[in-house]
Amino acid sequence: MDKKTLLISTAMMLAWQLPAQAQSGDDNEISITDSLGNKEVIAFPEAMGYELDSLLNLYMARTYLDADEKCQMKDENPVFEKEVYIDRLGRLPTIIELPHNDVVQQFIDRYSGRLRHSVSYMLGASNFYMPIFEEALEAYDLPLELRYMPVIESALNPTAVSRVGATGLWQFMLATGKQYGLEVNSLVDERRDPIKASYAAAHYLSDLYKVFGDWTLVIAAYNCGPDQVNKAIRRSDGKRDYWQIYPYLPKETRGYVPAFIAANYIMNYYCEHNICPMRTRLPAKTDTIMVDKNIHLEQIAAVCDIDIEQLRALNPAYRRDVIPGASELSCLRLPQTEVGEFIDKQDSVLNYKAGELLSKRNVVAVAKASGSPSGSKGGKARRSSRSRARYVTVRSGQTLSHIAKKYGTTVSKLRRLNGIKGSNIRAGKRLRVR
Repeated sequence: MDKKTLLISTAMMLAWQLPAQAQSGDDNEISITDSLGNKEVIAFPEAMGYELDSLLNLYMARTYLDADEKCQMKDENPVFEKEVYIDRLGRLPTIIELPHNDVVQQFIDRYSGRLRHSVSYMLGASNFYMPIFEEALEAYDLPLELRYMPVIESALNPTAVSRVGATGLWQFMLATGKQYGLEVNSLVDERRDPIKASYAAAHYLSDLYKVFGDWTLVIAAYNCGPDQVNKAIRRSDGKRDYWQIYPYLPKETRGYVPAFIAANYIMNYYCEHNICPMRTRLPAKTDTIMVDKNIHLEQIAAVCDIDIEQLRALNPAYRRDVIPGASELSCLRLPQTEVGEFIDKQDSVLNYKAGELLSKRNVVAVAKASGSPSGSKGGKARRSSRSRARYVTVRSGQTLSHIAKKYGTTVSKLRRLNGIKGSNIRAGKRLRVR
């Protein structure tokens, strides 16, 4: 018996039943009763409760997503035999095991039923974000089915903040985000940056796999933390199968892997459930400029005549619309067609309402965020002497020599910081540069 068949059999032997009265009073939880009469509460991931209206208010949704009026499918969810779901999951080209059981079915029913219009939004939004997720996962040689984790983490909302403070598409907690090179301070929150957060998430998932060696345990640990998974393993007498340690996990994590399986199912078999993806118009190409002065997004919007909501969508890491370039070289992302105009008008941008938009209060906030007392040259020098770790993503065509020169370091130091023996680096890899 292969591992996949064994997992399915194990899950089915649990004989979970969902009687009519099993739905709990909390609409975000379900209660299940096993064959021994034991009741367990399973929580739906928080993002499965997000309202569609709030998702459609996001800039990318308002600007580039529309309902597909040509879709002629009836807005109703057909019901299939259990064997149909088992067969469909079995046909997905995945490395991670995707077994079917009664709990998984509850999550499939949730996505294909009451959340079907949210799924329509996520199918449209996936055209923006899936290429980013896939590139990051490929950079760490991870299974591409992990690209659906942000579906259950954030419903593909890059500015999502959970009730416990997890932030962004990948819902990083503050400490974990900083551990994986995401800068978070008063002005900047790189957990909200789709590209940086995706590479950080891929790095974290790669590290978790080195610990657990099992993808379902990795997915569970991403949700509740490796300590909780290790605790559940100990309580189950050392068992290392998700479905066997399942009763010892936090109630939301009990639903997390089933939600992941259901997300993989619905993002592939939406058509069979009469779900029409929203029609997507991909945004114009963008490019980045490195700035070394404090700039407010409103300065750029006014002088270059760019919608400030577009600037915020392209630069989601800047929490208060201030790019703190004076304290550290900072990235500004612009529509590719506007880069030349920004360069030509940079002096006008910097002078536009500078005293009002970059007030003393904001400048002090920049200095505190960077760890320097005043933003003066002396303060900046002191900050540099005790600078934090910094990571960059390798672009196509870049070499260690090029990166070393750009960031004021040496090739030998880059090798030492990143454990590199030779000179070859691949595009998409995250390098520590200090």
